[in-house]
Amino acid sequence: MMGLQTVFRAVIMGAPGSGKGTVSARIVQSFGLKHLSSGDMLRANIEAKTDLGLLMKSCIDQGQLVPDDVISRLILSSLRGIERTSWLLDGFPRTVAQAEALDAVCDVDSVINLDVPFLTIRERLTSRWVHLPSGRVYNVDFNPPKKPLCSDVVCAYRAYSLVSCAQGLDDVTGEPLVQRDDDSPETVSRRLKDYERQTQPVLEYYRSKGVLETFTGTETNKIWPHVQAFLTRKIPGIQQAMGKA
Repeated sequence: MMGLQTVFRAVIMGAPGSGKGTVSARIVQSFGLKHLSSGDMLRANIEAKTDLGLLMKSCIDQGQLVPDDVISRLILSSLRGIERTSWLLDGFPRTVAQAEALDAVCDVDSVINLDVPFLTIRERLTSRWVHLPSGRVYNVDFNPPKKPLCSDVVCAYRAYSLVSCAQGLDDVTGEPLVQRDDDSPETVSRRLKDYERQTQPVLEYYRSKGVLETFTGTETNKIWPHVQAFLTRKIPGIQQAMGKA
């Protein structure tokens, strides 16, 4: 693939379960942007035991939030090495202080905000069941397991702090499916409230700068065409570049 004709820098935002991962993957595939995940960067630095990684691990181990200046240093140091690359930043910024730190280093062209009703997200996440050993994910509404749970099967996964295992068996192994603690109704509601409280000021910050573009809907496949059309208009030279790949 040839390089993009225009350097384009975007941030994607969306609550847990909003389809942000799926939309990010489609943006990367369709437009060739480099996907930068703050979570991936954090884990890589912790595993590599860098100075920042050790500092962040210490915060996490103590149950503390990683300070704004520390996470900003991590992300911005990565961005400085790719000045001529078009990228999509995922998971950062999460506070206004982080957004201001990002602005001090580079201009963000667009902030793509996925606005999915919290009721839809709650239904989506609390309907999610997983085969723990393989990571296979099922959804009782649109991707249910083929086999029901036998009444005499005893859940062997309680040690993983999972809330239930009553929604069927894995299609491949026949082992019980479980629901992660993160997907319990109570936990999902708390996570969504935390996201709204933390993120609303960031959205207002970018709205005041005129770079916020919000896409509202309940289905990722229906939201995506609008995101795709927006990016095609926003970066007109990108289609010619992709066509020469």
